Amino acid sequence: MHRRSTNLGFATAGLLMFGLLGWLVSLVPVDDGAREWTESLNPGGWMAWTFPTALFFWVIAALLLAFTWLAIRFPETPRRGVLGIWTTRGDRLFISLLGSAFINLAWLGLGGAPAWGGLLASLIYAAAVFRWV
Repeated sequence: MHRRSTNLGFATAGLLMFGLLGWLVSLVPVDDGAREWTESLNPGGWMAWTFPTALFFWVIAALLLAFTWLAIRFPETPRRGVLGIWTTRGDRLFISLLGSAFINLAWLGLGGAPAWGGLLASLIYAAAVFRWV
């Protein structure tokens, strides 16, 4: 019974997350029938939230939710990787996010636009961390 209630709670949280994503998409300004994805979601507000910025934080929250569910549903034992430290999925997620922040900052500082290259490098880095760390 405990597993069923846990899965129901995470399913509810997942539906709420997708509802939040739909709400964020609905806030994107429309100009001449086209969505302006990089325009402010809150014109005149104290912080210029754009959809890509809000999506970034949404993805982090979704990852934390998914990894929490995985940790409860499929417990794992730590493993020792190339760094010689014992890590779990959550540890590897943290290492991936931290390293990706530095990769993207370096990309913007050294290479500039477009930022998609930094995102691609971060995804490759995260795949390597999850495979070998």
